Amino acid sequence: MTHKKRPLLPFMKMHGLGNDFVVFDARADELELTENIVRAIAHRQKGIGFDQLTVITKGAGDAHLTFYNADGSTSAACGNATRCIARYLMDTTGAQSLHLTTDRGDLFAVDAGDGMTSVNMGHPQLEWDQVPLAEPIDTLALPIEGTPVATGMGNPHCTFFVDDVATIDLAAFGAMHEHHPLYPQRTNVQVAQIIGEDHIRMRVWERGVGVTLASGSSSCATAVAAARLGLTGRAVRIDLDGGTLHIDWREDGVWMTGETMHVADGTFTAEFIASCS
Repeated sequence: MTHKKRPLLPFMKMHGLGNDFVVFDARADELELTENIVRAIAHRQKGIGFDQLTVITKGAGDAHLTFYNADGSTSAACGNATRCIARYLMDTTGAQSLHLTTDRGDLFAVDAGDGMTSVNMGHPQLEWDQVPLAEPIDTLALPIEGTPVATGMGNPHCTFFVDDVATIDLAAFGAMHEHHPLYPQRTNVQVAQIIGEDHIRMRVWERGVGVTLASGSSSCATAVAAARLGLTGRAVRIDLDGGTLHIDWREDGVWMTGETMHVADGTFTAEFIASCS
């Protein structure tokens, strides 16, 4: 008796400081994903689980990246996923620098040495309609309890500076503010604490995901907000639940540097994909 071999869908599992990703390299073969498939893969018990899913395709530069949240929605930016994929592409090609394209725009990555990867996440969006917010308002002082700062990094952010991040019930706090009426596209939520000169402790709630161990775009947004408020300089260390990122807001954009991990390669079965319909 012969058995017909079922087609398999290869993927990679990566993380940046515990901010974890499923990655498809679709530069050679076209890949179609539905929201149902994305949500099924995101399930931590019935799928693989991830904070974001990323698809690599051919682009005007070295590659184009498309990002999905765990709820199946899309995002124009994901800093840690960009760093992870940049590391993968540099390791497989031997390149020391890359030109990546995203819905956020052109991003540039470089090998920072000692296994570290740096990505220029572009210029922050500081005007209300760029974030975007629902109405013209001062992005440095939103009329929300705690007076948070609004920043766009290709996705919207709402940063609260607090005395002690450990006292915040982040699951409740993040869920409450993600859907605030000022943010028509919902928002990522950060609680941040200044713990030293140019040193920040931060925790993150990501829209469409929930509490995460780290977030690259959130780290960039928080660094920009702190510098705009005069709480820090433009180059800071940010300690997240999953580890440390170094953010440097330069003339050419916001650079983010940190560690990455390529955890495993695997395949999804045709049976699993069929069950997602």
